Amino acid sequence: MTSVSAKSRLLEFSDLRSWEADDHSAALDVFQNTCVDLKDPEWAKLCALATSLPDPKAFFELFFKPVLISDGSPALFTGYYEPELQGSLTRAGPYRYPLYRKPPEVEEDTIWFSRQEIEDKNLLTNRGLAIAYVTDPVDVFFLQIQGSGRVRLPDGEVIRVGYGGRNGHEYKSIGKELIRRGILNETNASAQSIRSWVRKNPIDGRVLLQHNPSYVFFREVSEVPAEKGPLGAMNRSITDMRTIAVDPDYTPLGAPVWIEKQGADPINRLMVAQDTGSAIKGKQRADIFYGTGEEAGRAAGRIKDPGRMVVLLPLQLAYDVVPEN
Repeated sequence: MTSVSAKSRLLEFSDLRSWEADDHSAALDVFQNTCVDLKDPEWAKLCALATSLPDPKAFFELFFKPVLISDGSPALFTGYYEPELQGSLTRAGPYRYPLYRKPPEVEEDTIWFSRQEIEDKNLLTNRGLAIAYVTDPVDVFFLQIQGSGRVRLPDGEVIRVGYGGRNGHEYKSIGKELIRRGILNETNASAQSIRSWVRKNPIDGRVLLQHNPSYVFFREVSEVPAEKGPLGAMNRSITDMRTIAVDPDYTPLGAPVWIEKQGADPINRLMVAQDTGSAIKGKQRADIFYGTGEEAGRAAGRIKDPGRMVVLLPLQLAYDVVPEN
């Protein structure tokens, strides 16, 4: 069970903005995709019921309770996507920048060399660890942040790569660093503006990217069909505009989560917590999966909005974490 603050409180479904208007059937389909992996008996019982109840909206309303988990800090919603890069299985021509597998000496939950040390000392070079080579080092960096992506080869074949481990260093935002330097500001520090600045300033850009010491390794994901979404943290395909990445210290993976995202493109929708991210920390923090490709990337890159997220917990678990209301 997740660690929930004492500042949690129970809500009613009537408290959720536009709850009645959502497509609960679509949310139930996504919930079913990962609920089979939930081991807690309370979740397992609901997963079994999810396959037989004819009314999706009634399923959520009868067997779940909305729980607002907050520490008083404002919510923050961002977006992520699955990039598609141009690449090759061999290093040749424009294909110069490798996507690496995890070296065998890197162990889980231990700190290895930093990004700067890995790159400046060529610690991964000529070790047979490259899965593919792409055309842009900035694409490699952002692919590491996204955690998964597709690589389209010269013959049209597509391979998919997913998260394969990390070097143990904490993620540091290069967007915040550019703001600190006065190069960008809060309103224009998007993924697109960061990409543009790094490409226009290749030497300083390399140093900027190394400000983030975290380094992500990949693995080839051959078991996921091209028409399905990439694998999330639960090792199941995720769904655009229905999957969110969360902080599992506060939001259980596999849980339905009601999103009330404000901003230029408001979203009131039931999503499912099926993924995590090194930059996704906090009780009211979520990253919305926008899909695959450039258009999804542009949409995801514009998102940095306030709002509210409410976790739907099985009745008994909800009353356990909020014993007095």
